[in-house]
Amino acid sequence: MARKPEQRNFCRMCAKASMEEFEALLEESLNIDTPQEGSVVKGKVIAIEAGQAIIDVGYKMEGRVELKEFANPGEAPEIAIGDTVEVYLDRVENARGEAVISRDKARREEAWDRLEKAYEKEERVEGAIFGRVKGGFTVDLGGAVAFLPGSQVDVRPVRDAGPLMGLKQPFQILKMDRRRGNIVVSRRAILEESRAEQRAEVIANLSEGQVVDGVVKNITEYGAFVDLGGVDGLLHVTDMAWRRVNHPSEILSIGETVKVQVVKINKETHRISLGMKQLQADPWDTVEAKFPINSVHKGRVTNITDYGAFVELEAGVEGLVHVSEMSWTKKNVHPGKIVSTSQEVDVMVLEIDTAKRRVSLGLKQTMRNPWEVFAETHPVGTVIEGEVKNITEFGLFVGLANDIDGMVHLSDLSWEQRGEDAIQNYRKGDMVKAAVTEVDIDKERISLSIKALDADTFSDAVDGVKRGSVITVEVTAIEDGGIEVDYNGMKSFIRRSDLSRDRAEQRPERFQVGDKVDVRVTNVDSKTRRLGVSIKAREIAEEKEAVEQYGSSDSGASLGDILGAALKGQGDN
Repeated sequence: MARKPEQRNFCRMCAKASMEEFEALLEESLNIDTPQEGSVVKGKVIAIEAGQAIIDVGYKMEGRVELKEFANPGEAPEIAIGDTVEVYLDRVENARGEAVISRDKARREEAWDRLEKAYEKEERVEGAIFGRVKGGFTVDLGGAVAFLPGSQVDVRPVRDAGPLMGLKQPFQILKMDRRRGNIVVSRRAILEESRAEQRAEVIANLSEGQVVDGVVKNITEYGAFVDLGGVDGLLHVTDMAWRRVNHPSEILSIGETVKVQVVKINKETHRISLGMKQLQADPWDTVEAKFPINSVHKGRVTNITDYGAFVELEAGVEGLVHVSEMSWTKKNVHPGKIVSTSQEVDVMVLEIDTAKRRVSLGLKQTMRNPWEVFAETHPVGTVIEGEVKNITEFGLFVGLANDIDGMVHLSDLSWEQRGEDAIQNYRKGDMVKAAVTEVDIDKERISLSIKALDADTFSDAVDGVKRGSVITVEVTAIEDGGIEVDYNGMKSFIRRSDLSRDRAEQRPERFQVGDKVDVRVTNVDSKTRRLGVSIKAREIAEEKEAVEQYGSSDSGASLGDILGAALKGQGDN
């Protein structure tokens, strides 16, 4: 039966309405049941195969997750069919028609939410170190990976982090940036906080002067750290023994149990200073009795410096031998060239200052003064032989016995030559003979003379001659400025102005070589070896004598008459 047009239109309307309703219901169903990509959803494990868990995340959507994503670092995965788990939905469908899901990302999202809350509240978080990277380690914080710098692993450098790997322990979050995915944690902060509490408790039970047992934990160049039962104290190298300790390892070893005294406690910094030598008698209490001034003792050289050497007299008592007290003869030599470390030497106690804990020692005082020895064995006039060690502008230095020198001054080199000329005849290394002329022990000087070995021709020549004497000389040369004369082999020169009292007679040419002339001695200079003579001085002296002899009468005679009479009298003689 054919339908009417009205019936056909009604059927179309009904069909259209049903289709729209179905689409609406379908869309509503999709909006309600289909999870949103990029979110964490719950799913049910429906199968485990080929190392993967197959998870139904709803609306007939299934995805696969590697079993290792359900395991903590170093542990086996804990999952079974029927378990409900949270996963992260990356995509609704991949090329195989499966949902792309991840357990790791779900744990990471959950972990970041949890860690951000802990970071805001400054709470500790639990994690496990599972890997090593440049500069530190990686830590699993229950889904989020954090960086643990090497400096934040422990309060002291860790040589082997193996025992810490995979171990669940608390950490403190130092920094985190979710956008960049960066988290920095510290294990050291936890330890320091715990140690601070423990330290405060231990320190509260300690007092200065208390003697306790401790275990050596670490040794450095400047001391050792000793564990006093949860708190460390510093045993400085200077407080280990009264004697000098070059390095703490000389008397201590790590793990050793030692008895120490609490020297000082800083309540603010919680630092504890310890001492071992304080438990022993102070050797300085008996220093003055054991080592009186000027006493000689045997000691061991412990240290050498630019200014001297330290010598240990007994354990804990050291004295300084200053460089000036090391040798009588080696004045400008480094102490290391006189003594050596660990060498045993004899020293004399020069001074003790117990307040400053100082002892001044002398090394050279244990040996005789070489200048005293020389003075005893070489009196003035003794002839010695030695090597020319040095030549200076004022003389020669000659090496003598016991590393001492004697000096020959320029004036003691030659009778005939000036010192400046005579010194040119000598070279370093020459062997010379000389006579001892003086020994000054206090100034440590020995004066020598080479010319003293020869006769003094000048002294022999002028023996008995003194200033004012009249002597007879022989003319040996005539020059424009005067004449040269000889007296017992000694040459002198009479200048033109000294040839006569009368200016008209001051002519050198009136003399001839070989003439004998009486002259008056005006100067005898042994130092310059010169004899000064003058004819004019003789004439003036004679005139003065004549006046004194003949001018004492009251005859009224003139000076000319007196001189004439005097000359006549000389002529008669």
